[in-house]
Amino acid sequence: MMNNKQTGFSLLELMIAVLIMAAITGLVAPMYFGRQDEANQKLARTDLKTIETALDMYRLDNFVYPSTDQGLDALLNKPSGSPEAKNWRGPYIKTAPKDPWGNPYVYINNGSGSIEIVSYGKDGREGGEEADADISSIN
Repeated sequence: MMNNKQTGFSLLELMIAVLIMAAITGLVAPMYFGRQDEANQKLARTDLKTIETALDMYRLDNFVYPSTDQGLDALLNKPSGSPEAKNWRGPYIKTAPKDPWGNPYVYINNGSGSIEIVSYGKDGREGGEEADADISSIN
């Protein structure tokens, strides 16, 4: 004799499974999203080191860093103005660098061979705390 009894999940079993998944998501999601800001800050620090390396290559070729006015664009295109880049052999990077939040990095040539590259953090403005804190190549 054949048994025509169908097997499967009852509505109650499905509702319990959905509630369990919702509870797990509610616990895990805040931990994941809290780590996103930390991951972006680490990525920005890595970017700063990469940009510094490109600037060092530029300086090896041209004996000086680009001026603040010439900016990081000097790594992509031969800059005009002072100081002249007589031995420019770029591009030194592939694309214009942007921080993990989509803002351009700020380049400052403090003179006497001292440079700084800055990301203004998540809010894109100078200053701030936690995810909005500035990230500098000097610190």
